[in-house]
Amino acid sequence: WRDGEGAPYSLLVPSDEVTINYRHGLPVITLMLPTRRERCQFTVKPVVTTVGAFLQDVQIEDKGIERAEVFATDGSKVSDATLMEVLLMNDFKLVINNTAYNVSPPVKDKLSSEHATEMEDIKSLVHRLFVALHLEDHQIRKERELLQKLDHLKGELLPLEQMKARIMDSADAKTSRLLWVGLALMSTQGGALAWLTWWVYSWDIMEPVTYFITYGSAMAFYAYFVLTKQDYIYPHAKDRQFLHYFYRKSKKQHFNVERYNKLKDDLAEAEESLRRLRQPLHLRLPIQEINDKD
Repeated sequence: WRDGEGAPYSLLVPSDEVTINYRHGLPVITLMLPTRRERCQFTVKPVVTTVGAFLQDVQIEDKGIERAEVFATDGSKVSDATLMEVLLMNDFKLVINNTAYNVSPPVKDKLSSEHATEMEDIKSLVHRLFVALHLEDHQIRKERELLQKLDHLKGELLPLEQMKARIMDSADAKTSRLLWVGLALMSTQGGALAWLTWWVYSWDIMEPVTYFITYGSAMAFYAYFVLTKQDYIYPHAKDRQFLHYFYRKSKKQHFNVERYNKLKDDLAEAEESLRRLRQPLHLRLPIQEINDKD
């Protein structure tokens, strides 16, 4: 066999003398060093290593190598500036001193599949190692942050809670007084109707009066439904009146209900995050699944 200049080589070695395998995504070129008479492996980075750098590494490993070159299968010389990634796409001949080696790189499709599988294995291993080494520190740091956030939220909520308690007591007292006033008015009305029926007038005169009072009450209950879109049920009416007094008192006391609700939501979220952090089995579960289990 002759090179591009027509100079013959004394020996043409079969391709199994130089092999290329891939380990962890990188090509490993194994060849027999002519002077040391031992097989040596060279791991190259195909996207950054050039042919010249690879040949230089071979000559450094075996000082008895006087000439190292790479030729394409058609006999043309491969430039030293060519990247190994380009060289490994096709078969080539590696010439060391006067010996030429036939080299057949692995098939690219197979290589890509093996490379992807190995890289996924490496990523998974690195992730597991990182979790094993740093998860506890991360949990401690996150727990400290959540505790600080809880203290801050509780500090902001404390004066609001005190103000809310005073407003609720005032609204509840007014609502109770209104209920007692309603009972007193109904009792007074019943007594007045009885007095007018048996002592002043007769039932024949008072019957139309009681009819119109009953009809007026029905109209009042219907008007309540038209305005509120709710039936006049005593517990609901009491709660509605309580909220009316509460919001009116909050406005006078400059109590920000929206800010209070936002702080309460943030506090509940921080407490839930802290609870999940302290239960490692719940760290990777969605909140909905945890609620279903609880």
